[in-house]
Amino acid sequence: MHSYSDMKLNIPTFLTLFRVILIPFFVIAFYLPFTWAPLLTTLIFFIASVTDWLDGYLARKWKQTTRFGAFLDPVADKVIVATALVLVVEYYHAFWITLPAIIMIAREIIISALREWMAELGSRTTVAVSHLGKIKTTAQMFALGGLLWRQAPWMEITAIILLYIAAILTAWSMIQYLKAAKGSLLSDINP
Repeated sequence: MHSYSDMKLNIPTFLTLFRVILIPFFVIAFYLPFTWAPLLTTLIFFIASVTDWLDGYLARKWKQTTRFGAFLDPVADKVIVATALVLVVEYYHAFWITLPAIIMIAREIIISALREWMAELGSRTTVAVSHLGKIKTTAQMFALGGLLWRQAPWMEITAIILLYIAAILTAWSMIQYLKAAKGSLLSDINP
């Protein structure tokens, strides 16, 4: 059970806000007409990724969890990942990049809707974050970093493989959430 302190701008919350502020700069960097733009874009993305890890770590370590931070942290994370996926899809303009991107974005929409619906019922479905979830996040971050930077063919090939690993793990975790909520979802359907 989380204990939330009163709303105050502590360092973990500041880091989360900083990540939100980075998003427009991330998009602008992607479209800059310079040879170093992909490197800058990737750098901003990895700064955002590091602050995502750091704000959660510091909030737990310093017991500075706030309701605002608990709301904003996953939102900031999902928005920057969705933004990166959209930028990568636009750049490559190929179905083999678009398909895993759609899987990842669709999963976030489905799970967010499921969590909201379950909260309205008063029975949040909990699915333990497993090691596979951490592998999925790591694969996703490195895949997007490689596809944003695009420094060499080997980097792009590795990034595409990691993107598919992340998409498969994303679909698997969505199935786990849906299985956990199956009883509530299907309770009013006659067999």
